[in-house]
Amino acid sequence: MTRTTNEQPTGRSAKGALVPVLAFAGIVVAVMQTLLVPVIKDLPQLLDSSPSNATWVLTSTLLSGAVATPIMGRLGDLYGKRRMLVLSLAVMVAGALVSAVTSALLPMIVGRTLQGFAMGAIPLGIGLMRDMLPREKLGSAMALMSSSIGVGGGLALPAAALVAQHTDWHALFYGAAGLGVLAIALTLLAVPESPMRAEGSFDLPGALGLSTGLVLFLLPITKGSDWGWTSATTLGLFAASVVVLLLWGVYELRTKAPLVDLRTTARPAVLFTNLASIMVGVSFYVVSLVLPQLLQLPESTGYGLGQSMVVAGLLVAPLGLTMMFTAPVYARLSAKYGPKFTLILGLLIIAVGYGAGLGLMSAAWQSLVIAVLLGAGIGLAYSSLPALIVGAVPASETGAANGLNTLMRSIGTSVSSAVIGMVLANTANTVNGVEIPTMHGFRVSFLIATGAVAIGLLLALFLPKPNRAPQLRASSEEDANLARAEDVLRGRVLDAEVAPIARARDGS
Repeated sequence: MTRTTNEQPTGRSAKGALVPVLAFAGIVVAVMQTLLVPVIKDLPQLLDSSPSNATWVLTSTLLSGAVATPIMGRLGDLYGKRRMLVLSLAVMVAGALVSAVTSALLPMIVGRTLQGFAMGAIPLGIGLMRDMLPREKLGSAMALMSSSIGVGGGLALPAAALVAQHTDWHALFYGAAGLGVLAIALTLLAVPESPMRAEGSFDLPGALGLSTGLVLFLLPITKGSDWGWTSATTLGLFAASVVVLLLWGVYELRTKAPLVDLRTTARPAVLFTNLASIMVGVSFYVVSLVLPQLLQLPESTGYGLGQSMVVAGLLVAPLGLTMMFTAPVYARLSAKYGPKFTLILGLLIIAVGYGAGLGLMSAAWQSLVIAVLLGAGIGLAYSSLPALIVGAVPASETGAANGLNTLMRSIGTSVSSAVIGMVLANTANTVNGVEIPTMHGFRVSFLIATGAVAIGLLLALFLPKPNRAPQLRASSEEDANLARAEDVLRGRVLDAEVAPIARARDGS
C-alpha cells in the first residue's frame, strides 16, 4: 500500500532542474563502474596481484551495485527516495576516498565495493521522476536516467585515461569523490523529497540472502579457471549459490514485506523484461572491457592498435555520447510504437554492432564505428526497460521493481566482467612475465556478447504487447489513488492477479 507523507514538494518545485540533476547523479554513479577501465591491463602490476584477483577490483563494484539496487529501491519506497539517494552517494564518496589512499588489493576491493553501492541511485532517480513529473515528460526523463549508466561510462573513459596517463592513478578516486560531493549538493538543492511512501518494513534477511547467493555465484565464475572448473571448491560454491537463492526465494514468497516481490516479477511483462535486462547488461560491459585494451596494445603484438590511453578513451567515448543522444529518439519512437518495439530495435542494433566488430578490429577508426553502433543500440535498449517495468507494476512497488530491474542489469554486467575477465586471462600470452590479451580472446568475448544479445532478442519477443509511452501513469496523486483502489480490490499488494487494474491504470 502507498501512503502520502506531509513532505510535499517545495514551492520551488525544481522540476526544470530535477531531471538534469538526477541524470547527473546517474552519470556519477556510472563513472564508478568504468573508472579503472583505462588502467585495467596494468591493474595486476599496480596492485601486485594476479590478473584473476585484480579482476575483483572491477567485479566487486558491479556485485555490490547488484545487491544495492533492490535494497536502496525498497528503502527509498519506505523512508524517502531523495534521502536514500543522498545516502547512496555518500557511501560512494567514502569508498572512493578509501581507494584513493591504498595500493593493496584487499583495501582496494573494500573501497570499490563501497563505491558500487551508489548503483542504487538509478532506481531511486527513476522513482523520483515517476513521483514528481507530469506524464508527458516522464518517458523521455526515465530514458535519460536509465541511459545515464552508459553515458557516464562512456564519458569517464577519456577523462579517466587523461588523468591516469598524466598523474598518479589514485587521482581518479579523488576526482570521483569530488563528483560525488557535487552530486549530493545538487540533489539537496534541486530535488525535493517524494511524498510517496510504501507501507511495511525492511526485509533484512532477504537482503542478506540475496547478497550471499550472488557472491557464491560470482566467486567461482571469477576463480574457476584457477581452482579448476570441476574442482570441489568451484562446484561446491555453485551448488551453495543455488541452495541459498532457492531458500531466499521461498522466504521472499512467504514474508509479508519482501525485499523483492517475486509474485510481481512472475508477471510476463516484468519477467521477460528483467531477463532481457541481464542480456543487455552483459552486452554493455563487454565492449567497455575489450575495446580499450585492443586499442592500447602495442602494434608489435601483430593485432594491437598502438594508441595512447587518452586516444583509446576518446575513441570509445562515443559509446556513451551516442547513448545520451538516443534518449530523445527513444521518446519519439516509444510514443509511436511502444517500448517493446524500441527494446527489440536496440537489441538488433547491438547485434549488428558486435557482428560487425568481429571483422572490424584492425584499425582505430573501426573501433569508433563499433562504439557508435553499440551506443545507439544499448541506449535504445536501456531506455526501454524502465518504461516497460513502470507500465507493469502498481505505484507502491515502483522503487523496488526498478531496483530489481537495475539488479538484473547489474547481474549482467557482473557476470560479463567475471566471464570476460576469465576468458581474456585464459587466452592471454605471457611476454616478459606480463600476460597480454590475445585477439582470440577478444573475438571470443564479442561472440559471447553476440550470443547474449540473441537470447535477449528471443526474450523480448515474448513480452506482452505494451501500452504506448504517453500512457504511463502521470502523477503521484493518481498513483496513490490507484494503489489504494488496487489494495481494496486485491486485499493486499502482493497479489499477482492485477491485470484488470493494470489495464485500467494505463488507459487502455
